[in-house]
Amino acid sequence: MSGCSMLRNTCLSVTLAASTVLGVGCTVGPNYKRPPVTAPDTFRGAPAAQNQGAGPQASSFGDAQWAYVFQDEPLQALIKTALAENFDVRIAATRILQAEAAYRVTRADQFPTINGEAQGQAQHGTVIAGQSLPTTGSGAFGVSLSWELDFWGKYRRASEAARAEILATEWGRRAVLTSLVSQVATAYYDLRALDLQLEIARRTLTSRQESLRLTQVRESGGATSLVDVRQAEQLVHSASGEIVDIQRQIEQQENFINLLLGRYPDTIVRGRALTDQAHAPEVPAGLPSALLDRRPDIQQAEQLLVSANAQIGIAKAQYFPQISLTGSGGVASSALSTLFTNGTWTAAAGVVQPIFTAGRTRGEVALAKARTEEAALVYQQAIHQAFREVSDALVGYRRSQEFRTTQEQLLESAEDARRLADLRYQGGATSYLEVLDSDTRLFIAELGLVQAQRNELAAFVEIYRALGGGWQS
Repeated sequence: MSGCSMLRNTCLSVTLAASTVLGVGCTVGPNYKRPPVTAPDTFRGAPAAQNQGAGPQASSFGDAQWAYVFQDEPLQALIKTALAENFDVRIAATRILQAEAAYRVTRADQFPTINGEAQGQAQHGTVIAGQSLPTTGSGAFGVSLSWELDFWGKYRRASEAARAEILATEWGRRAVLTSLVSQVATAYYDLRALDLQLEIARRTLTSRQESLRLTQVRESGGATSLVDVRQAEQLVHSASGEIVDIQRQIEQQENFINLLLGRYPDTIVRGRALTDQAHAPEVPAGLPSALLDRRPDIQQAEQLLVSANAQIGIAKAQYFPQISLTGSGGVASSALSTLFTNGTWTAAAGVVQPIFTAGRTRGEVALAKARTEEAALVYQQAIHQAFREVSDALVGYRRSQEFRTTQEQLLESAEDARRLADLRYQGGATSYLEVLDSDTRLFIAELGLVQAQRNELAAFVEIYRALGGGWQS
């Protein structure tokens, strides 16, 4: 039999023997079971009609694609760019690659390690007493194999933990996507609110400049005092200052949006006005139990729990003996021409049993169990936090609609009060101070309505995020 054949048979024999032993192995440690979780029957804050009509197949707003939820085309373009270029998303993607690489490293421990070694030596002939000796050579080639059998499932548990880490990082990436979609949408609505406030401020400035001109005419004709002129000037300067401040906020908001998009500061393309943004009066929350599967942060927390649970098995495996197989084979010859004509091989098995570790193994098991208990509590906390966020979002959306209605009524009253104050002043029935006060109140009411409209849209976005929407697309 040739040396190469002997080497192949050596490796094959050891591998078959190891596979036989491995097949009768076991896996210590607890198998994962999802902790019992009792989800509420309804979402607090959801309309009563939705809670009563939620059947087993009730749809949820969180299942909708973001392109359907946000129908402003420039906003859709911003979200699409952010999902592709945002640094947090790209960092999350690299974490998945890291977890996958770590899994491959961990999984490799389940298989044998084979090393090869080759040596060769040649000696050129020398001349002795006028006679030239022939060139001689020698060589050796060997293969060694070592394998710690995963008889107790230590490496299988490690691979289980590594797989769970991969899934956790993937769900973490999806959580980043969900957050990013809501961040971009909210930032865009903030920008459109600032645009509307700037439009109101400019319109108010024009109106106040005209009022100042009329007051100056009245003062030059003796119909009013210089005090009224100075008060009218205050209104003009106030509106001018407000315009400058809003312009500052707009540019900074554009910079923030560009950061979300992974771009340097630049202008942002606008689409629909704030008041034209599509959003339903009521949004279906769906089944509370479905939230556990839709929220990526909950899924991530559970996978981290799976990983922690597998670590218990890794720690417990240290109580049991380590079984290892080793083998080596090779050929050697003082003449290169006969290197592969014969060879030798050896195989051995060893068992190492921990006898005294000063409580190290017991401590590692206790540590793994404690970490698993912590992960279970974090998982349950994530569930409670999710239901709280959904409830807050539902309540916030409904109340923001109610507040926006009151702001509209306030604006109507402020507009009429401003009109009446101007008529009274022109008729000489009151001083310009009344006009100043009513004009200021009107300006505040207009800006307040814009903020209420913005808050309503922000609450709409928050419902979508809280229900786990945004990562599915």
